[in-house]
Amino acid sequence: MPPEGVRLFGVRHHGPGSARSLVHALASFDPDAVLIEGPPDANDLLPLASNAGLEPPVALLVYAQDEPRKAVMYPFAKFSPEWQAIQFALSRQRTVRFIDLPHVNRLADAQEDQDDASASEEGSLRGDPLRPLAVAAGYGDTERWWDHLVESREGADLDVFDAVHEMMSALRFELKLPEPLTERRREAWMRKCIRAARTEGFARIAVVCGAYHTPALAEMPPARQDDETLRGMPKVKTAAAWVPWSYERLAYASGYGAGVVSPAWYELMWEKREALGAEWLTRAARLLRAEDIPASSAHVIEACRLADALSAVRDRPIPGLSEYQEAAVSVLGAGDETNLRLINRRWHFDARLGRVPEDFPAAPLQRDLTAAQKRLRLPPSVEEKTLDLDLRETLDRERSRLLRRLRILGVEWAKPAARAPSGKGTFHELWQLLWQPEFAVRLVEASRYGHTVASAAATALAEKSTDLQRLSDLVGLLDDALFADLADAIQPLVTAIEQRAAAQADVLQLLEAIAPLVNVYRYGNVRDTDVTLVRHILDAVVPRVLVGLLPAATNIDNDAAATLWKQMREAERTLTQLADTDFIGGWRNCLTSLASGEGVHPLIAGYAQRLLYDADVIEFEGLSDALSRALSPGNAAEVAASWIEGLLSGSGTILIHDDRLRTLLDGWLRSVSAEHFTNVLPLLRRTFSEFPAPERRLLGARLKRGGDSAQASVARVDFDVEAARRVVPLLQTIWDKEPAP
Repeated sequence: MPPEGVRLFGVRHHGPGSARSLVHALASFDPDAVLIEGPPDANDLLPLASNAGLEPPVALLVYAQDEPRKAVMYPFAKFSPEWQAIQFALSRQRTVRFIDLPHVNRLADAQEDQDDASASEEGSLRGDPLRPLAVAAGYGDTERWWDHLVESREGADLDVFDAVHEMMSALRFELKLPEPLTERRREAWMRKCIRAARTEGFARIAVVCGAYHTPALAEMPPARQDDETLRGMPKVKTAAAWVPWSYERLAYASGYGAGVVSPAWYELMWEKREALGAEWLTRAARLLRAEDIPASSAHVIEACRLADALSAVRDRPIPGLSEYQEAAVSVLGAGDETNLRLINRRWHFDARLGRVPEDFPAAPLQRDLTAAQKRLRLPPSVEEKTLDLDLRETLDRERSRLLRRLRILGVEWAKPAARAPSGKGTFHELWQLLWQPEFAVRLVEASRYGHTVASAAATALAEKSTDLQRLSDLVGLLDDALFADLADAIQPLVTAIEQRAAAQADVLQLLEAIAPLVNVYRYGNVRDTDVTLVRHILDAVVPRVLVGLLPAATNIDNDAAATLWKQMREAERTLTQLADTDFIGGWRNCLTSLASGEGVHPLIAGYAQRLLYDADVIEFEGLSDALSRALSPGNAAEVAASWIEGLLSGSGTILIHDDRLRTLLDGWLRSVSAEHFTNVLPLLRRTFSEFPAPERRLLGARLKRGGDSAQASVARVDFDVEAARRVVPLLQTIWDKEPAP
């Protein structure tokens, strides 16, 4: 039995029936002190729970000040017994405290993680200790049994706590399982807090804790025994804050061990006892109609009747969530769960996100973000939505900067979405927004970088730049800094890139950096950022690439050639888009050297010929001569196929529109020997398989339609030259004729 004047209330976290019974029990017991299982580190924040602006679901965030990634959350909903106990005490000006083992000790104790692992292993051995009772009562799982036993009750009877305590005492006595050290310390600290409250003179002490702990708190061993259990615990400095939480994070599906199946259902149980099932199914019908799925009031009535019938067949006192769920599938879904899956998140979680007043204690970084969200009209939401930004608009440009700065800090509130055709070009950004309550922890962790989002993001970029080795990765950071408008980070990054580029002897790394540098230079001005510094880097990097590319492409293996080819394709694309005459002229001179260089890998040589031909630097005759040399019988089949792969460059467009080149390649393929054809076919098949399907179909149609003529043109070698010459004057007359008015 508990000490005199102490009443134990064993509850289930986030249980509406437990909360309802607890409210009645507290009103009847009228305690002068309420002790609650929770983090004592947050005791100073308990009075803030009476603020009307604090709207559940919310959580207490407790973290180590020197290592913020070590953090824990204590969530509360309106139907959580602990929340109702806090509200009861504050509304009556009674003392209220948290009495769990402080995180001053728990976050400093490496043993905590080991205990969690051993507890998990032990749990797998013993299973669910309540399951035998649930099975004996005719239930398939503990959750449904506990729901019907406690959470679905009216809450008027107060004997439920005595019954739960007796049940838990019997279970712990019979099982006699060894408890992890952390659990023993937690219960020792709770007993220590109860003794302290009695010493202070409180006559009626209500202890609200998880039902599993009540047997350990009822029997009070000597104080020195608990002191021995608690001796030698390490300590760290902690801080705490109220943060918004969501219903989705209160659910089992989120990985929350104390979660519930459907927070929205439990909220309805807490607020509405009459016509509970009708309200729940009506809500589903509304959501289905919003998806253009027929769901009438007749469906709702029939589903309610079916749920009542199911509960009667199963000998349940009233229908529970499982009965209403099955009835909804049968009636509203016509036996198919597909339609109900469309509304599952909104039905069970209601996209509910709690609210914390702006004037509550919080990290400066969180305050700055909250102010920015308010100023930019970007409230956080746990319902995914698409944000379409036009960067020519000041508001949208500032929104883009905020989202990018948060991504630098690891807060992935926004993710780039697939670009929809809109005609806005580079002025257009599309984001998918989805706020996660856990971002509160990342913001606390990011606070070490600075007190504002902008300063923290700039510092984070500077720190990342010291760890990166590849030049292209550094350019990626510069891209982030420019797009996020982090002026303090741009100059240090530019300096780092210049130093790395000057010391970089690897032409491949320099070539890899060209595309991101050009992208930064081209698109930076869209966001009103100064990119003149980037131009200086390009002026230094591009000439070094042009000089070193020929040696880099000479006497290399196939893997190295494939890597170089991919980087050349990106460089060609971006340099062409840049349209700088000096860069393009130097690039084409480099391609000319690659196309005819001795020892250049055939993949690179063929690609260089393709680019020169596309740019009208060489005529068809020059391409034909190069192709003839590459495809001559003296070259191995692999060499010829690799050259063709470079020439075609993953696209069959050139073969579709250039009849002469198509005919030339077709004639070569027809003329090779059977052995040569067998060797080259797999390589050519690989090349042609990279063409898009529409290109392959069109190319096949062209070859089929022009096959006979192509064969004739290749096979015919004794045509009448004089007859052909006689046609030339007539063609000249036609071509030189003045156009008709």
